[in-house]
Amino acid sequence: MSDNIPFEIQAEIFKRLPVISLIQIRSVCKAWKFLIDSDDFMKNYSGQTQHLLARVSLNTHHLVNMLRNSYIIGSSHGLLCLYGDYQEGHDGPLSGTGRVVLWNPCIRKAVAVAVPNVADRRIYETGLGFGVCRETNDPKILKITHINMWGHRESVTCIPWQVEVFPLSTGAWRSPYTSNLPRNSIEFDYDNTVVIDGMIYWLATDRITADGGFQSYNNLIISFDMTSEEFREVNLLDGLAHQSIDGLSIYKLRESLLVLERDVEANNLVFRVWMMEDVVPKSFTKLFTINIPDNVSEVYVTGFRKTGEPILDSLPCYPEWTGSLAVYEPCSKSISSLGIDGRDFSHYVYSYIESLLLL
Repeated sequence: MSDNIPFEIQAEIFKRLPVISLIQIRSVCKAWKFLIDSDDFMKNYSGQTQHLLARVSLNTHHLVNMLRNSYIIGSSHGLLCLYGDYQEGHDGPLSGTGRVVLWNPCIRKAVAVAVPNVADRRIYETGLGFGVCRETNDPKILKITHINMWGHRESVTCIPWQVEVFPLSTGAWRSPYTSNLPRNSIEFDYDNTVVIDGMIYWLATDRITADGGFQSYNNLIISFDMTSEEFREVNLLDGLAHQSIDGLSIYKLRESLLVLERDVEANNLVFRVWMMEDVVPKSFTKLFTINIPDNVSEVYVTGFRKTGEPILDSLPCYPEWTGSLAVYEPCSKSISSLGIDGRDFSHYVYSYIESLLLL
């Protein structure tokens, strides 16, 4: 029957199929396999299946299982980026070299990448970032090594910043296209990072030294463009820039960057949600305030739904609610459980879409 349908029409139909169907039909004929495996098709394809799941159990790829002390660097284009120590077998010794594993759970493929020269944090620190180039659809790993103690920055004679990029297409570490590295006074918060449309964003702090040696601290956001491989600075509102960075965090809502401000009003915990407008110069608009009820003793925002509701990892005063993911409704100001339970504050929430990357 496919002979009666023009190949261009078939290609458009394939773009609307879920990934699992594409995996099945790519073995039907060489023409379909060539089309589905092509860079152009992968670049223009986005998963169509809508999942409404409370919980799904995955068989973890063996490369992921070999990581020890692992954590998630980020998620983009259907790929999870994990980093940890690499162990040969369950009882084997650690290799001494860090490993990044790029994992596509949908197609059950993974790739391991060695990360050389990871700093031991005594003077230098190594941070990692992950994203996908929006022009080439090429996954890239970013490695940043810098002096991690501000007191050492003036005394260390070697280069304070060393940046390397690993494009998966080349399989090798190299220097970025440009040499505009962050200023020496910038300190990254690698736990506060998001990836949006080929840009990596970090929350950061700038130490400003005035005459007489007085130091002040200014919070800001540092971005890295996965296409041009350039760093840029994004200034925050004065109220956000001049408070403790411990009260700030950043998130992704659809294709927009959010800044979350943690505060206490009348002895009650509140979170103010700010969205970065896609204009120049960068500006922020307050969306709403999350008012935490008295029966919740401790809470963290783990992410946002597409519709804008915050997802909370909460520790209520009532034991039967312990370790539950919940959703905050801004209009009704109510909190409702998602029915996903676990250990206290053990949840990670990332936006996810099915993709064919790593096929």
